[in-house]
Amino acid sequence: MYALEVRDHIMIAHSFKGEFFGPAQNMHGATFTVDVAFFRPELDEHNVVVDIGRALDALKAVLKPVNYANLDELPQFKGIQTTTEFLSRYIFDGMANAARTGELGPGSDGIEQIRVTLHESHVARGWFEGPVKR
Repeated sequence: MYALEVRDHIMIAHSFKGEFFGPAQNMHGATFTVDVAFFRPELDEHNVVVDIGRALDALKAVLKPVNYANLDELPQFKGIQTTTEFLSRYIFDGMANAARTGELGPGSDGIEQIRVTLHESHVARGWFEGPVKR
């Protein structure tokens, strides 16, 4: 299986509900490093997994609505605990849609799987990985 990974980052604010989250119940900020890996069994006709520039552009577009935002105030997250794991799935869904709709360029239909990893700090990260369903 071949893979290519691109990286960006987001800065967000949010809070959590419930004793489970301890001090994270208070409003706090996070800077996430975001890695998106694209997997395919064979290289395309250009000998690449995906166009790096288009992958970076798609990632920036997916991240834009949440970057520098208070997630507690965004309607799409009303009543949702925006944990690292949840946000990795949210970003995955956007990137999988970009693959399905051709935003990643010619050959993106060969991408079978995507992994989105959010690095919350140097000691903690979470991810979501799944197939790109067509």
